[in-house]
Amino acid sequence: MKFLSLLAPGALVFGLMVLPVPAADPVPEYDLVVRNGRIVDGTGNPWFRGDVAISGDRIVAIGRVPDGKVKRTIDAKGVIVAPGVIDIHSHSDDLLLEDGHAQSKIRQGVTTEVLGEGPSAGPRKGQLGARKVTARGKEYTWTTLGGYFDAIDAAGASVNVASYVGLDNVWECVMGKSFARPTAKQFDEMKGLIDEAMREGALGLSTYMMMPPGALATTDDLVELCTVVKRHGGLYASHVRSEGLDVFAAIKEAIAVGERAGVPVDIIHLKIADEKLWGQMKDVVALIDAARARGVDVQANVYPYTRGNNNLSSIIPPWAHEGGTGKMLARLKDPKDRARLKGDITKGIDGWYNHYTAVGGDWSRMLVSGRGGYEGLTMDRVIAAKSKGRTPPPDPLDVLFDVLVEEGGSVPTVFAHHDEKDMNLAMQQPWCSIGSDGSAYATEGPLKRGNPHPRNFGTFPRVLGVYVRERGVLKLEDAVRKITSLNAAKVGLRDRGTVRAGAFADVLVFDPATVIDKSTYTAPFAYNDGIEYVIVNGQVVLDRGKHTDAVPGRALRKGK
Repeated sequence: MKFLSLLAPGALVFGLMVLPVPAADPVPEYDLVVRNGRIVDGTGNPWFRGDVAISGDRIVAIGRVPDGKVKRTIDAKGVIVAPGVIDIHSHSDDLLLEDGHAQSKIRQGVTTEVLGEGPSAGPRKGQLGARKVTARGKEYTWTTLGGYFDAIDAAGASVNVASYVGLDNVWECVMGKSFARPTAKQFDEMKGLIDEAMREGALGLSTYMMMPPGALATTDDLVELCTVVKRHGGLYASHVRSEGLDVFAAIKEAIAVGERAGVPVDIIHLKIADEKLWGQMKDVVALIDAARARGVDVQANVYPYTRGNNNLSSIIPPWAHEGGTGKMLARLKDPKDRARLKGDITKGIDGWYNHYTAVGGDWSRMLVSGRGGYEGLTMDRVIAAKSKGRTPPPDPLDVLFDVLVEEGGSVPTVFAHHDEKDMNLAMQQPWCSIGSDGSAYATEGPLKRGNPHPRNFGTFPRVLGVYVRERGVLKLEDAVRKITSLNAAKVGLRDRGTVRAGAFADVLVFDPATVIDKSTYTAPFAYNDGIEYVIVNGQVVLDRGKHTDAVPGRALRKGK
């Protein structure tokens, strides 16, 4: 073949430039694409219509996702695509080992459980002793929070799991059931345990300040312990010392700990739980706003109910708990101690949050929720049954003591102790997120037990159905922010809580027109309507309302 040369005779050819022909763009490949949904991305920004493409455990594209090779497509036309819920306040520790399906949480849209409030899964050392749980045919034993994380990963769970280190565990590892003040050496041991847990991935330190052992810690103790938390960039989360008549002092203490130690603070389930102070949430909000205005990073969370779950034993004053449950039961049987107990319960003790007086001494506002002979009954009915045929009728407090002795010192109970308007005002604050304070139960099988608080089943659908759609307390986008990215930001979870390219593929698809909670105080074992799909780390766990048995969850270790 001859070529026509346009070069002049004798010209030198130094090179020949060849222009490349553009190659065809590769066809994108996705494991899953959720198409045509209204995306509420978790940031609080307005919803927008688009697609969400997932490959492996990550979101790889959002918006208008081009056609490609897709293993599965979910049509989300007419429904909402949002980040998976991050439940910032959960108690599912052992239940997730017993049954990793996390039914009552997955069916709310929860993809991450944040555990640890006072008690936590670890540490379990010294006087507290190793924790052993037999679950799913295997025995799991651990002494540290990291050991619990390893157990979760080995057993498998449908949800991700993160945790604080609880002060109760730290204190009891060193001090046991003693109410004595720790020595300098013992206090250093506590700091060492917190340091170990933080290095193993704890989110921060959590405290339950209403009852021992948490109540034994002074403000100075908490500040000193939080210096360890600060070194690791953690959070101080506190169920404050009182939610009743001393609620303002208790919140001031939590703020002081954060301010003095230089750590962020999250107040657990903010409320005014004494009818004498109902209507004063505006003053609580002003107190927190003032702290934030001077640079203190203090926030809070709530659950969307006006009844809280505790225990009839919380009516027993703190002094009677010294030495543990056995010692408390002995005091409940002693006539002299009973007389003292009655006086303290009816008159109160300075600085102690008294559940009995918080509900105005109204036994009908106490609903037994745990396993035992009285579940599902209010205490006025229990007292009436116990008093039948007895002349004269017994003192109701004697009946309380007898029931606690009969049930081994523990009777989980729902207390109707705070006000709807106060709760709504707290919920609306920009720094207030939402958590369930619940556990992963089920409507059938071994995890259908007791008479649990409906928040275990319905917290987040209740927010979306009642407080967004029906009552307009929150806008949809802000409600989603409060159950996703706000919680992620508080505890420092990386790449979770938003729908964006590069984030982990924890995704919730729900119908805004039908989403609603179905669980009630007297019939709690009910799943929700409107939760259609839940995706955890890229795997579909809830598929058109049906659990797939997938367990793609992971232990999320802060900083790892």
